[in-house]
Amino acid sequence: LNRNDGSRELEIGVAVPLWLPGERSRSLALAEAEAGAVDSRTAATQWRLAGALRDAWWGLHRARVEVVLARARQDSAAQLARDVARRVAAGDLAKADQHQTDGALAAAQAELAASQAAQIQAEQALRSLTAEAPAQGLIDAPEAAASVVPDDTEATPNHPALRELSDRALRAERARDLAGVQQRANPELTLASTRDRGAFGERYGQTVTLGLRFPLGSSGNNQAKRATAGAELIEAQTQLALERQRLSGELAGAKARLVAAQASAEAANRRAALARETRGFIEKSFRAGETDLPSRLRVELEAFEAERQSTLARLNVNQAISALNQALGLLPQ
Repeated sequence: LNRNDGSRELEIGVAVPLWLPGERSRSLALAEAEAGAVDSRTAATQWRLAGALRDAWWGLHRARVEVVLARARQDSAAQLARDVARRVAAGDLAKADQHQTDGALAAAQAELAASQAAQIQAEQALRSLTAEAPAQGLIDAPEAAASVVPDDTEATPNHPALRELSDRALRAERARDLAGVQQRANPELTLASTRDRGAFGERYGQTVTLGLRFPLGSSGNNQAKRATAGAELIEAQTQLALERQRLSGELAGAKARLVAAQASAEAANRRAALARETRGFIEKSFRAGETDLPSRLRVELEAFEAERQSTLARLNVNQAISALNQALGLLPQ
């Protein structure tokens, strides 16, 4: 420590870890499983976003239909109020009749204002998802139904949500297989070169060392990795079974909703057609003085409500088709 005799030693080396038996193939399999899990997770995220967009889109479409119907009712009530006002001025009707028509017009105006406020809220809900203002006016092209609808109520394996969990389970299985072969630390291949001298004046000597290091025993980290991979596999398999059951119930409900919406639309269309004919009869009778104003107002209200139910029933059919496509895992075109 307190002398300088000229002793020198310089050692430079590198240690390269070696694959354990089966570790290379299982590592490649795990990498492929992770890449597939990323793709399926992206597809599942797109599918969930499509569900939110479908709900917001149909909410806006319904709100715009309500505005159109409320505006039509206001126009009809305004026309009736003008007709009654002329007949009151001519002495054919009492002042109380004009008050009734004015009250009906005020109710129609209030309903129009409420529907316009609901439309603004629906537009904001859609804008929050698309980050752009929705197109103005009604959208005429409804979402088309799936070309082939399965007869059973089981969700297809290609469903984005099922593929996400299936790939997650596959990744956990590959991680467990890899952890199974990594029971100990990797052996190391060592290559080193040493250059040294004993004292001043001596020549340097140089040696080359080639070594192979085999660790014995297993570490706690490897055991923990195997336990964690096994737990993740069990969790992914359980979630996959639960998600398959949930999607089957959602698909069955979507089919039942479509059938009910179609039946309701047929009944609403028949009712609207009958209400339009009845309104025509009562309108002619009222102009001829054979029907009183309360009856005319009641028929007008019934005709408007029947037309509203018919329009909304057709919208419900298209919305049920959209919900069925969502349950099938199809993205909107």
